[in-house]
Amino acid sequence: MKKFLLLAITGFVIALSGCQTGGGGNPTEVLTNFFNALAKKDVTTAKKYATKDSDGMLDMMGMGMKMSASMQNDHEDKMVEMLQNAEMGTPVIKGDEATITVTDKKSGESADFMLKKESGDWKVAFDMTTLSEMAREKMKEKGMDMPNMNMDSLNANMPDLKQKMDSIRKLMDSTRAND
Repeated sequence: MKKFLLLAITGFVIALSGCQTGGGGNPTEVLTNFFNALAKKDVTTAKKYATKDSDGMLDMMGMGMKMSASMQNDHEDKMVEMLQNAEMGTPVIKGDEATITVTDKKSGESADFMLKKESGDWKVAFDMTTLSEMAREKMKEKGMDMPNMNMDSLNANMPDLKQKMDSIRKLMDSTRAND
């Protein structure tokens, strides 16, 4: 009976993972679909699984993928390998936010990915603020605590940051205009 139940649950999870609707009620499914889209360098599909605030970061990733021709063949293989080695923990849901710990089975390194509800669907938070917080937490784990790492402190320590970010935005806008 236990084997049958395990087989039924596994089949259900596989069936759900094939759905590419762009959102959903299962944070793990959404994060998996997001990762799969990135592995295929499909930023348009990845955006379906990400918060609206994540569009800028995903646009920058897409631009980087287009600019690096040497990455073309290599990228998918590395992403697929990374996904095969990733183990997703159980989502911890608190209201309209969920956190999923993703662990690399080879290295044992892990990162907590944040998801948020938008219009009733779970979406991956892949925006600058969330990624900065993930980086800060990882640095803290390694003994390099930066307690006030936010845009204000970055601007204070890097006065030309805003100018560089504006240049990147202009470059992205010109790239979009050429598409």
